[in-house]
Amino acid sequence: MQRDVDTLWHSILGEAQVVLSAARYGAFWSNLKLIQYDDEEAVFEVISVFAKAQFEKKEHVYLRELLEKNGVKSKQLTFHVQSSGARLRVSRETTNEVVSSAPVRQQSSSPISTSSLAQSGLNPRYTFDSFIVGSSNDLAYAASQGVASNPGTKYNPLYFYGGVGLGKTHLMQAVGNEIVKNNPGARVVYVSMETFGNEFLEYIRFKKKGFSEKYRSADVLIVDDMQFITGKEKTQEEFFHTFNFLHQNNKQIIISSDKPPRSIPTLTERLRSRFEMGMAIDIQMPDFETRCAIIASKAGLLDITLDQEVVEYLATHIKTNIRELEGILNQILAHAELHNVTPDLAMAEGVVGNVRLSRPHHITSKRVLDITAKHFQLKMDELCGSKRDKHIVVPRQIAMYLLRSELKLSFPKIAHELGRKDHTTAIHSVEKIEKAIKLDVIVREQVHSIQEKLYV
Repeated sequence: MQRDVDTLWHSILGEAQVVLSAARYGAFWSNLKLIQYDDEEAVFEVISVFAKAQFEKKEHVYLRELLEKNGVKSKQLTFHVQSSGARLRVSRETTNEVVSSAPVRQQSSSPISTSSLAQSGLNPRYTFDSFIVGSSNDLAYAASQGVASNPGTKYNPLYFYGGVGLGKTHLMQAVGNEIVKNNPGARVVYVSMETFGNEFLEYIRFKKKGFSEKYRSADVLIVDDMQFITGKEKTQEEFFHTFNFLHQNNKQIIISSDKPPRSIPTLTERLRSRFEMGMAIDIQMPDFETRCAIIASKAGLLDITLDQEVVEYLATHIKTNIRELEGILNQILAHAELHNVTPDLAMAEGVVGNVRLSRPHHITSKRVLDITAKHFQLKMDELCGSKRDKHIVVPRQIAMYLLRSELKLSFPKIAHELGRKDHTTAIHSVEKIEKAIKLDVIVREQVHSIQEKLYV
């Protein structure tokens, strides 16, 4: 006798969610549904043409493995895209986002007033529903949801750090928007550190009233780009007192920076220790699957379904910045709308090619070495010399990594460029930096900073 379809599928999905990455599960599996099955055919419902293509091309292998493990040995797997009505309902519930494994809370029916958002500085577009969750940011997402449901009780302060365009601002403001939605009376203040500093200067120079009250009366204070507090002693002192006042009164503080607290230059020890007393989370570059989900979601919000090959091409060629990824996608969609055509691979290749042509495309070994040396304040003969001092060895290894990753040079050629006879040194250096990028935020920041300078 055939097992109950819903019970069977619930069991299979549970196993898939445990085994698969959050990005892969959320992007493709979370909206997959088993409709019926027999010995000849198992029929599934998917949410989009893109998801259908993914299962027909890749995901069917693991899906069949799970089915057989649970006693289903259908000869054929068939995938149908949901009807437009069903898809609209799902879209409204999930906004085509990657979902987390956290339980879904009951949503507040209280609307967020435009005036309250304007006063808070929050952008209503930044919500949890519109945030793509993947392995690079799932911890940050889960912590944000915890703070949004119980502000001021744990993870206080909540501190995000990572490179440009990785979603820190989106996630922080999503917390603020969720808190205001659940409690319209909550006073949420979002501000960049640059604005905080400028307002503090005006307060000092012109004796303007209300500065302290503005920030110390907040129930939730969200401060973006904390790295700009560097070298501003008076501003650091004022923020220290603001931080203490709010924290002692169990008010939530959320901070972002491009660096962890210990890496912000000239940050006072008392501020550093306070930033580290809550939870500091590193938000990294999204992996391939998450980039695919971002692209498909952004296009889906405009009711456009991109071919799988277009999505994968963009996810493969744009790796360093989500903002750049979204910018290129917007160019493609605008071009398609202008000419009333469907976006295809040729169009994607053309747009990506034009963007790259606008950058310096004659990157040479000399340019890589020169920029690396200047970044670490070394002379070229030090970088390419034989000294084994630590402050020289790591930059030298990074230079070798960049020659490999950016110029695709062979290991013997890399060794030659750095004045080495044995190319095994180059192999060791590249492997070491590849590993360090995943584990050491400081090395990752250094590499990304040099990469950005290469293409300015």
